[in-house]
Amino acid sequence: MNNSVTNMARLLGAGLRALLVLTVVTGIIYPLVVTGIAQGLFPGKANGSEITSDGRVVGSSLIGQSYTLPSKKGQETPDPDLKWFQGRPAGGLGTNDINTQYQLILSGATNLAADSGAVDGRCTAESEDGSLCAQVLAARAAVVEDNSVPGHRVEPSDVPVDAVTSSGSGLDPDISPAYAHLQVHRVAARNGLPVTEVEKLVEDHTQGRLLGFMGEPRVNVLELNIALKDLAAKH
Repeated sequence: MNNSVTNMARLLGAGLRALLVLTVVTGIIYPLVVTGIAQGLFPGKANGSEITSDGRVVGSSLIGQSYTLPSKKGQETPDPDLKWFQGRPAGGLGTNDINTQYQLILSGATNLAADSGAVDGRCTAESEDGSLCAQVLAARAAVVEDNSVPGHRVEPSDVPVDAVTSSGSGLDPDISPAYAHLQVHRVAARNGLPVTEVEKLVEDHTQGRLLGFMGEPRVNVLELNIALKDLAAKH
């Protein structure tokens, strides 16, 4: 009996010592080491890839923002603020009625199949309301209307895919250079800026493929709009 109690006490003691050691190693030492390495080598990424403007954090380069006007009474979806470059259609972004403010509510995709609403394999005006085809056609029409300004007409064939489809998370912070360039004339007209200067702004903020071969060229919308705000302030 005494041997059984002694053995149990010994096993319990060993278990408690192991628990204490593992708690210290995995719960304290390891997180501190990883955090220290991350802060020392990649402080920007470790802190959320924050973007600052006028001395304060205005967002993350990894999370998209929407640029919209204040919602009108009874309006479910606010209108885009067309003086800013617009990102991809949002699938869960919060509202943003000032360039340097945003509120992240939730994220998610539509989960609609690629052929949702297709008629004979094509998206047509007969596509069912609420289908992916109907959403894409409506988004394309809006892009054409919003970005056609006097002296510059946007054709439906000019609209790139990322202008009318959301990403899987709905939080994509980047757009294609094609979509950014498509918006140049509208942004220039709305801000009273020369088209050439806005074009250069897009070119300066176009990032190439990672390591030269991974992914696609892209433009971060938040960084581009911050640069646009600074450019407009100089005129």
